[in-house]
Amino acid sequence: MANDLMAVGDFIADALDVDKTITSEVLNGAPLVARIPISDTSDGSETHKYNKYTGAPVTGFRAANAGRDYDHSTDTVVTATCTILDFSYRVDYAVANAWRQGPEDLIAREGVRHLASALFKVEQQIIYGVTSPGDSAGFAGFLANTDYDALADDMVIGGGGTTASEQSSLWAFKTGFNDVRLVTPFSRGITLGDTIITEANDSNHPVYYTPASMYIGLQQGGKYSAGRIANLSETTDSKPLTDDLISSLLSEFPSGMGPDFMVCNRPILKGLQQSRTATNATGAPAPFPNSAFGVELFTTDAITITEAVEV
Repeated sequence: MANDLMAVGDFIADALDVDKTITSEVLNGAPLVARIPISDTSDGSETHKYNKYTGAPVTGFRAANAGRDYDHSTDTVVTATCTILDFSYRVDYAVANAWRQGPEDLIAREGVRHLASALFKVEQQIIYGVTSPGDSAGFAGFLANTDYDALADDMVIGGGGTTASEQSSLWAFKTGFNDVRLVTPFSRGITLGDTIITEANDSNHPVYYTPASMYIGLQQGGKYSAGRIANLSETTDSKPLTDDLISSLLSEFPSGMGPDFMVCNRPILKGLQQSRTATNATGAPAPFPNSAFGVELFTTDAITITEAVEV
């Protein structure tokens, strides 16, 4: 039976008491976060520990009346630390009271916009971690994972780009209980405090202030929970994303354990669309791709076109 883990949208709607329409609008700017499940940490604290399957047991045939050596599987305990995502906000007291729909409407609007911005920060953090444009105060991301940070890694395919600070990547993810998921201590949840009237300590004027934060971290799973096509470049190098590269990446995943989806940015998706147009027998422009080889493909603005060259 497949695990049915809670999605981020469910978690937010329940914690903030907002309807599904608002939640969907917020998640439109964070499509990767919307597709990654979220669950409680291993012990309910901000420290999450999980087993990473690193070695299969040796098995084999034997002759009658002959023995063979026993072996065992190998796991490595990995610790993922949740960090504080803060989206507290304030609005000017006088401006809010002059708002046509009333101060509550302006406060709610700012709350939704701050939450959307915070989820986009999570999206960047998943990819880049503590390296810019990720936040050095946030959780560790995939770019620092030694399974995906060099062309020699099994789950990394090189796109051929060589110009510094002009590269990008496509990522493929397998999500679930043993693979990629976001984690948070459910007992703490999203902390949304009461809105209070206070004085802004940096400019000495009254504001409506609402504290909002949560602990959140990332379980990266095992080696085959993700894959990457690095060194894609649509600028100087003209090294676009192609179906051949995607095929090479998907072939690195074990049989029956392929990714749930792939994600890149819009310029890289455009390169794939143009490569399909160039090979179209009818000469008609190919549509923007939303899949490749049966695997969903979508875009996020969290992936940049200014990555370093991977070597």
